[in-house]
Amino acid sequence: MSKFSKEELEDFTKSYHELIFSQKTIILATVSASCSPDISYAPFVRDQAGYFYIYISELASHTVNLLNNPQASIMCIRPESESPNLFARERAVFDCRVREITHDDEIYTARLNALQEKFGEVVSLLRSLPDFHLFELRPESGRYIVGFSRAFMIDVNDGGLSQI
Repeated sequence: MSKFSKEELEDFTKSYHELIFSQKTIILATVSASCSPDISYAPFVRDQAGYFYIYISELASHTVNLLNNPQASIMCIRPESESPNLFARERAVFDCRVREITHDDEIYTARLNALQEKFGEVVSLLRSLPDFHLFELRPESGRYIVGFSRAFMIDVNDGGLSQI
């Protein structure tokens, strides 16, 4: 495997950021109390620190999973229709520490307002339902895969990439 030049690494970094910013939902992997894996998805917003925020119902198994086991793996992936090789789809995967943001937390209203700005009035309706919870998913590590032999570690603090 050859090393990428500084310019190539900068191009991959731009592509990684474009992938994340082009997404409206994340694929969400959680674990149940009985250690069974569960996969789902959720609409999200992201803040300046790179944390992801989701607003999800207690009726969904992933909400209960996150309340009982505050960790998750999330993925943003290039759509199949935009991928030249389905065996090597472009994707970013993060292992996250999760915390519930309660109504009295100072960022609660701001994050719900950001969700409403991004997704419209449906969030206004969801805000009125008592079973919805706001979660912060804080990436602890990340990987960006562009294709075969093109895998990078994501610096979760500054969004930079380093070749694996």
